[in-house]
Formats: sequence, structure tokens, C-alpha cells
Amino acid sequence: MSEPISTATDRPAAAAPEGWLTLPDVAELLDLPITRVHRMIREGQMIAVPRDGVRRVPAELVANRTVLKHLPGILTLLRDAGYDDEEIVGWLYQPDETLPGTPAVALGGDRAREVKRRAQALGF
Repeated sequence: MSEPISTATDRPAAAAPEGWLTLPDVAELLDLPITRVHRMIREGQMIAVPRDGVRRVPAELVANRTVLKHLPGILTLLRDAGYDDEEIVGWLYQPDETLPGTPAVALGGDRAREVKRRAQALGF
């Protein structure tokens, strides 16, 4: 018998975001009209995925302006690499020993450039 082929599912499971925000919650947190939040998602400045039948945003991704500053570029790089929104969230929350926890957490700190570099490398 041959050995099974290694697949992407052999990687450790992605950590879940600490919390999820509904789109109205995001609008309130950022003090924006809900229509602006919808536009940000549509234009790739923010990501929302369905959870329990409702589109939600990982709370860490809107925790501060620093994360929001870097998020659109990361989303573009990952989409260009062929990732869909669920895969992007999975990548952002994949535990990484070389970052402080996950790429999503690192985006809020001084490792944002490293996260961007790693996302860029996925396109090659």
C-alpha cells in the first residue's frame, strides 16, 4: 500500500477569531454609516463571512485603526493568490510560532509588514 498524500488539511487547524461582529456592530464601533461598512466590504477594504446565517467580521480586524490600515492590502494579496473569503479568514487565523499568535494579531502590531510579505509570497 502506498502512503497517503499530504494535503493542506494536514496543517494545524486555524484558530478562531476571539469574537465576531455583525455589520451594524462594526458600523457603530467605527462610527460609520452601515452603508459605508457595506461599501468597505464590497471594495475589499474589509472582510465579512457568514456565521450562523449572518455576515460577520472578525473582531480583531477592526479593533484599531492600525489593523484597518493594513487589512485592504492583505486582502488584495490573498485574493490575487486565489484565496476566497473563508480561506482568507483561515489564513489570517492560522497559528504561527514566528508571529505573535496569528497573522491577524500581528497586523495590529509591529509585524504587519512581515504579514504583508508572507501574503505576497503566496502569489508566487
